[in-house]
Amino acid sequence: MFEIRIICDDRDADAITRTLGEAFRTGAARTYPTRDGMRTRFYFTADLTRPEDSQPDAT
Repeated sequence: MFEIRIICDDRDADAITRTLGEAFRTGAARTYPTRDGMRTRFYFTADLTRPEDSQPDAT
């Protein structure tokens, strides 16, 4: 498990969250404004996606 910190413009937040969710198993993002108030900081707790996570359910 590791943590990812992203600093981005608010308009990019959804695309970044979606892309990280596709690449890693992530928890809910914790969000905070940057000190200048112009951007957003995101913190994600993540794990590498395991091969079995992308396999269809065999039930």
